[in-house]
Amino acid sequence: MGFIEVTLSLLRGLEQTCLIFALTLLLALPLGLVISFGSMSRFKPLAYITRTFVWIIRGVPLMLQVIIVFYVPGFVFGAPLFSRLGSVVAAFVINYACYFSEIYRGGIQSISKGQYEAAQVLGMSKTQVFFKVVLLQVVKRILAPMSNEVITLVKDTALARVIMIVEIIQAAQNFAAYGLMWPLFYTAVFYLIFVGVLTVLFGQAEKKLDFFKA
Repeated sequence: MGFIEVTLSLLRGLEQTCLIFALTLLLALPLGLVISFGSMSRFKPLAYITRTFVWIIRGVPLMLQVIIVFYVPGFVFGAPLFSRLGSVVAAFVINYACYFSEIYRGGIQSISKGQYEAAQVLGMSKTQVFFKVVLLQVVKRILAPMSNEVITLVKDTALARVIMIVEIIQAAQNFAAYGLMWPLFYTAVFYLIFVGVLTVLFGQAEKKLDFFKA
């Protein structure tokens, strides 16, 4: 197996990694906001149920959640609810939405009540207060912890191989059958580039929101 052949195989695995990453972010970011509103709800039963759900999801390993989503419906209903890729995405979305929800909740609750009261005195509705006064401040405050979770997601995509999704790590491991171990270490280059790009993007985003320091 030559270097070019290995690289092409890893790039095909990287496509799956990027697909899982993109779909998870696309769905988990808005879902996390919805869950955070549920956990902050003044309707106590809803808040209790939501916080209990978040606690369970955050307490159970993501690998186990992937296995549950893919295999348990098959045992219960006789057929899986999702394809292998669909099961991975579903498990990842639920897991990361719960983590994101706690970051959202912390950011929203960190805004002083005085700002809400001042905006309401000016005649702004609750929706206007959230989008015109609170939202950008929350984004600034949650950007660092959110970036950590997003970078963790890049590496967590490797867990998809537990149900035989051929992402980049699994693609590298397949070469072990030919006695080649170096492709496994070669994957680190792809991960470092991926994480490096995200780090630069988040760094630029933080600079654009620096005016809130004043």
